[in-house]
Amino acid sequence: MDNKQIYKKTLGFSLRRAFWDILTVVLFAGLCTLGFFIGQKVGDHGLLGLVIGAIVGLVLVVLIGRFISYALKAGQIAMMTRGVSEGELPDNVIKEGKKVVKERFATVAAFFAITNAIKGIFNQIGRGVTKLGESIGGDTGGAVGSAVSSVMQTIVNYLCDCCLGWVFYRKDVKAAKAACEGAVLYFKHGKTFFKNMGRVFGMGLVSLILIGGVFGGLFYWILSGHPEFYGPMATWMAENLTDQTSNITQLLTNPKTLPIVFAAIGGLIVWGILHSVFIRPFVLVGVLRNYINSGKDQIPSEESFSMLDNKSAKFRKLHSEL
Repeated sequence: MDNKQIYKKTLGFSLRRAFWDILTVVLFAGLCTLGFFIGQKVGDHGLLGLVIGAIVGLVLVVLIGRFISYALKAGQIAMMTRGVSEGELPDNVIKEGKKVVKERFATVAAFFAITNAIKGIFNQIGRGVTKLGESIGGDTGGAVGSAVSSVMQTIVNYLCDCCLGWVFYRKDVKAAKAACEGAVLYFKHGKTFFKNMGRVFGMGLVSLILIGGVFGGLFYWILSGHPEFYGPMATWMAENLTDQTSNITQLLTNPKTLPIVFAAIGGLIVWGILHSVFIRPFVLVGVLRNYINSGKDQIPSEESFSMLDNKSAKFRKLHSEL
């Protein structure tokens, strides 16, 4: 199967994730709005009601993300890995994906233990880049290091998913050992993975301009039709924000610019959802193929784990638990 075939075959996971992600955004916005209007009616405490609504909304977002989205994302990666490594996929990929995730991770806690360990390893290496820049060039070096670290964070997100794919690929060994192998693969074959980064950032930028721009404009058209909403909010922010001179504060304390800020945030949220659900998986298939192919003919050995023991305390801890 080629990348396009695998992507289309596993698109059902993306559609289901899109439904749940959009539902959480609607619930969050609805609860914030409901809390604001209830607070206003009770005793002119709209902002307090908005905060309470936001807290309730965040709880729902976390619950949905933890118990539903995780299974869909993991199932998609598992099926992508099978398509890449075996060249075929079952007819009912959704059912099979959920089955594979349950077989590999009997509980949600086991899944998050491995994924958090993987993220910790790669993030720890990324933070090291910032420190290296600071040590070389002071504040300027730190700024360069921070910029590089931000770029690396995007790469890290892909590598975490690829490493999880490797854990599914190595189904006959302990998940912790497979995660260690996956981390080593990157540092043994880093040049292979960086070849895909131009496409990663290029497609990300194009989708941001198109998706974020369209929805940002749509949200502004909607939000600008309710100017009465922003007066009390801008007044409250003017009274409570400590730094009154920053550009951000001036935007937040002006009723005319608040809808622009909210529209931009809304556009970014929608872009984040649609990009991660539809665009990113297509890119991931190609990166995952390179990742799996780089290691399946020469699986990292126990001896090779020592190359990361001194680079990441997270890796060393996971290694010690084998």
